[in-house]
Amino acid sequence: MTQGGMAALVTVWLTWGVAMASAQSIIDFEQPPISYSTSVPRDAVSALQVRLAAGDLSFAGSEQAVLKSLLDALNVPVESQLLVFSKTSFQRRKISPEQPRALYFSDTAYVGWVPGGLMEVVTIDPQLGPVFYSFDLRGSPGTPPKIERESDCLRCHGGTFVRDIPAVFARSVFTDETGEPLFRQGTLLVDDKTPFAQRWGGWYVTGYHGAESHRGNVLSSEAGEALVFSASAERPDSAAKFFETRRYLRPTSDVVALLVVEHQMAMQNSLTRASFASRRMIAYQHGLQTAFKEPVTDEPKYDSVKSVFASTAEEVVDQLLFRNAAPLPDGVVGDVAFQKRFASNAPRSASGHALKDFQLEDRLFAQRCSFLIYSATFCELPETLKRLIFARLESALQSSDPDDRYAYLPPEEKQRIHQILVETHPDAKRLWMGAKSD
Repeated sequence: MTQGGMAALVTVWLTWGVAMASAQSIIDFEQPPISYSTSVPRDAVSALQVRLAAGDLSFAGSEQAVLKSLLDALNVPVESQLLVFSKTSFQRRKISPEQPRALYFSDTAYVGWVPGGLMEVVTIDPQLGPVFYSFDLRGSPGTPPKIERESDCLRCHGGTFVRDIPAVFARSVFTDETGEPLFRQGTLLVDDKTPFAQRWGGWYVTGYHGAESHRGNVLSSEAGEALVFSASAERPDSAAKFFETRRYLRPTSDVVALLVVEHQMAMQNSLTRASFASRRMIAYQHGLQTAFKEPVTDEPKYDSVKSVFASTAEEVVDQLLFRNAAPLPDGVVGDVAFQKRFASNAPRSASGHALKDFQLEDRLFAQRCSFLIYSATFCELPETLKRLIFARLESALQSSDPDDRYAYLPPEEKQRIHQILVETHPDAKRLWMGAKSD
C-alpha cells in the first residue's frame, strides 16, 4: 500500500472510531443509514392516517365496532384472533385470565386490544421493520381518535429480548392466577423451532385435539421457589371454557394461527436483520471506497463486507426453508375459517400449489418455504443481497446431496417450491430463468 493509501486508511479508521465512540450510547438502528425513529415510515398506518385526515375514514360506535373497522381498514382478518392472558403488555393492568388481550394479524400488520384500553398497532415497513403505534379510542371531545407512533415499545421490542433490531415476538411464560408472569421460572421467546411442549404459556389455545401437552390454557403457582405447574388436559374449540368471550370478536384463540404467527414473526425479524446489516455494510463500503478514491459500488468488494453478506444470506435461507423447525404432533386441527382466509391471497402455480398451503401433519405447511418471500421487506432488500439469497435458495432446492444442509426437504417438495417461485415470484423468474420481471 502506498503512503497516501495508508494515510487514507488511518483517517478512515480514526473517523470511524470517533463516530463509534460518540454514538456509543445510541442503539445501532437509531444511527445512519437506518435512523429508525427519525425516518418516516411507508407502512399501512401512514396510508390510514391520510384517509383519516381527508375524512375518507372514521371510527365510531362501541370498542368492538371500532376494532372491527380498524381491522378492516388494515386488511387484518378477524379470524386470526389470538388471546393472551399473561400480563406482558404495557396495558398489563387491564389484562387477566378473565380479560385477555386479543391479538390479530396479517402478513403486514398486528393489532392488539384489551377491553377498556388502547389499541396497539404494529405495521411492517419495508425499510424500518416493525413500527409501533397506539390508537386511543377515546380521543378528545370533537376530535377523531389518534394513532400515534410509540417509542416506549422499543424498551422490550428493541433491545431487551431481541437485540440489534426493532422486533416482533411472542413469549411463553408461566403465570399465576392473576396473569402475573412468574419470571424466575423462566421466559421463552417462541418461534417455529420451539418444541411444541414449551409453547403458549400465558395463552389460550383452541382447535388442538392431540395428546401431546403444551403450556397453554393453564395457570401456575409457586411453592417457595419451586414451580407448581400441570399441563392442561383441555382441548377446546372455544375459549368460552375459560372466560366470558361475548365481548370479543370471536371465541377462538386458534392453534394454527398461533403456529403461523410464530413463524411469521421469526421470519420478519430475520428479514429486518438482513436489511439492516446489508445496508450498514454497503454504507461502510461506500465510505472506504470514497476515501480510497475507488469506484463506489453496492457489490461487496472487501472481505469483511463479503463475509457479512454471505452469513446474512445463509441465515435468511435457513429461515425461509424452516431449517430446524420443530415437528408438530397429531391433532393440530384449527379453525377452518382462519385457514381459508389466510390462504385466500396466496400466489398459486399453474398446478395449484402455493406457499400458504397447510399440511398440519408433522409440519405446518405443505411447502416449507416461507410465504414472506413475497413480502415488501424481502423484495426491497439490497439487490446484491437478494441475488445471493436466490443463488443459495436455488442451490438448496436443486441439491440431491443426502448430507446437504437442507436434505430434510424431500425432492418432490423442493421441486414444488422451485416451480411455485419460478411461476409466481418475479425475482425468482428473473434470476433463475433469465426472464424479465413483470
